[in-house]
Amino acid sequence: MSQYDEGHTFAGWIGTAVATVGCSVLGAGICVTSASLLVVGFAVTVASVLVTWVLHLTGWGKPSGIRPRDQWGMRVRDLSAREGHPDWWGRGIETAGESGAGRVVSGWL
Repeated sequence: MSQYDEGHTFAGWIGTAVATVGCSVLGAGICVTSASLLVVGFAVTVASVLVTWVLHLTGWGKPSGIRPRDQWGMRVRDLSAREGHPDWWGRGIETAGESGAGRVVSGWL
């Protein structure tokens, strides 16, 4: 096993698999000159981004930063996903409090 967490997550693997299918359909559409295959391949490729993002938001992705060694497994969920990560777009909204200091409010953009 590697000494470093390489970010292998369920969200990453599923997103890669869906993107691979989409790119394969796009390639087949180019080879057989089929507009319908091109449209389907493009749609599946775009769907791979959305699938990966949704899985990440539900805790199957990797949080920012380095994870502890006991959380390196692909089946380990990100327990902090519900609170949101302040440095991830769409995971939390930073607002100014009364003191002027920023605080993170969980929610979708």
